[in-house]
Amino acid sequence: MATGDFIAYYRVSTARQGASKLGLEAQRVAVAHYLNGGSWKVVGEFTEVESGRRSDRPALDKALAKARLHRIPLVVAKVDRLTRSVAFLSRLLEAGVDVRFADLPTIEGPTGRFMLQQMAAVAELEAGMISTRTKAALAAAKARGTKLGGDRGARLSAEARAAGCAERQQRASARAADMMPMIEEIRQSGITSLRGVAAALNDRGIPTARGNGKWSAVQVGRTLARI
Repeated sequence: MATGDFIAYYRVSTARQGASKLGLEAQRVAVAHYLNGGSWKVVGEFTEVESGRRSDRPALDKALAKARLHRIPLVVAKVDRLTRSVAFLSRLLEAGVDVRFADLPTIEGPTGRFMLQQMAAVAELEAGMISTRTKAALAAAKARGTKLGGDRGARLSAEARAAGCAERQQRASARAADMMPMIEEIRQSGITSLRGVAAALNDRGIPTARGNGKWSAVQVGRTLARI
C-alpha cells in the first residue's frame, strides 16, 4: 500500500489519442491500481503526445524536474510508455529520479534500479567492447615499442578526479535549473531577498541539494549563481 507523494507521467502516441483520452484513462487506472490505496497523493500529472521512438520529450523533462525538485518518485503506467530504446533508458537512469512502473511493481529502490540497469545492458556491452578494443590497441602499440608514458596511472587518476568533480558540478547545475521556476514564482509574489526566498522554500517543504537541512540565504545565492 503506497504512501507519500508521486508524480505521474502518461504518454499517448497520436494527437487523436490525446484528444479522445484513448489509452490515457487506462494508464491512470493502472497507476491508481499500482498505488493500491493508502495515504498517497499524485501532486503532478504530465501527459506526452509523442512517438516512443523519439527521446526529446518536454513533458517528461518537466515531470523529472518536478520529481527531482520534491525528491519524490515518478510513476509510469507501462515500461513501453517511456521508451523501447535502451540508450534512452540509460539516460533516464542518470536523471536522479526514482522511476516506478505500474506493470512491473517489483522495480523499486536499489533492486528495481538494478533491474532497469539490466535492461540497459546492450549499451553497457557496447561500451565494454570499445574498452576492450582500446586496451588491445594499446597492448599492440606497446609490443611495437611505442612508449605509452610512465605516468599513465597518475594521469588516469587525475582524470578520474576531474571527471568526478565535473559530474558533481553538473548535478549541482541541474538541481539549480530545477529550482529556478520555484524561485521565480516566489520572487513574483513579492519576496525578493535571499533570506526571504530561503524561508519561502522551507515553508513549501522544498528539500536542499543534500536533502538534510534547511535553506539559507547563502544556499539560495549559490543556486542563483549557478544559472
